[in-house]
Amino acid sequence: MNNKKIRILIAKPDLDGHDRGAKVVALALRDAGMDVVYSGLHQNMDAIIEAARRESSDVVGLSVMTGAHLSICERLIKRLADEGMSHVHVIIGGVVPQKDVSKLTKLGVRGVFPGGTPFSEIIESIKALF
Repeated sequence: MNNKKIRILIAKPDLDGHDRGAKVVALALRDAGMDVVYSGLHQNMDAIIEAARRESSDVVGLSVMTGAHLSICERLIKRLADEGMSHVHVIIGGVVPQKDVSKLTKLGVRGVFPGGTPFSEIIESIKALF
């Protein structure tokens, strides 16, 4: 990795109202030296895209607890491409069944971190993107 500080937006999409895990991961990433912005609860796709653009994010980290992870990731990756932001990596954490990991990867998700994933694994996986 070069010396550039990784900028990551942690986003809680749509109606997902559980953010304790997202906040804890955001703190761990910050403590690992990344610039972290937390978007807050109930963000629609337009708000996530705009925040990623405004913050010059290298990574958008979604925290999804609703079970809608496949459709949310598909929409986000398509929108990033449509907006000329395909260079922004998408990662996801939360309630993600193992059977969906390969589906998410095929969609273009660069890291999948189900609940309980050690912080060190999340941090190293993000750093490995650069």
